[in-house]
Amino acid sequence: MILVLLAVSSAAIASAQIQFGVKAGYNSATYTVSGTGSSEVNPKSKSGFSGGALVSVPLFSSCFLQPEIVYSQQGASFSENGETAKFNYDYLNIPVLFKFQHESGLFAETGPQIGFLLSGKVEEGGISVDNKDQSQTTDFSWAFGLGYKLQDLGLGIDLRYNLGITNVNKPSTDGSSGSDGSVKNSVFQFGLFYMFK
Repeated sequence: MILVLLAVSSAAIASAQIQFGVKAGYNSATYTVSGTGSSEVNPKSKSGFSGGALVSVPLFSSCFLQPEIVYSQQGASFSENGETAKFNYDYLNIPVLFKFQHESGLFAETGPQIGFLLSGKVEEGGISVDNKDQSQTTDFSWAFGLGYKLQDLGLGIDLRYNLGITNVNKPSTDGSSGSDGSVKNSVFQFGLFYMFK
């Protein structure tokens, strides 16, 4: 997939001017849980920050290839017996999006994303414990988004949903997913971006 994207990007760059941009926004992140004991688990959303850089490569009329590199605060919170535990996970995400943009400035985007785990901690009762060793170091997801760009100013907004594909729990030594079953990232992102002229 990477080789195909590089080939497409190289061909597009050779015949069109690319644009660079920066972005920042708000995350509402949680987990979708299935498998053993999932009916007893009710994860709640957790607020976070996302920010990074993007490149817009024209492919053909109204269509663009948009690779990004984004720092993203994710995870979830869990409440039980009056106690709240927060899973604070930081990722470096690299989405590669196919974007269709109407002349009005409205656009839709979708594509795969790979995330690299930077840190993973569980916070409860004022105590923070490192949990990175119990988690997958890479996370695959699929992104869906809508937005609007002010063409003359280069400013824009977008609303994106990242649907987790990878079980973020590290498998146990016997190959199972452990007692917590399957846990996948589920992240809504609201962002602002600016494209340099």
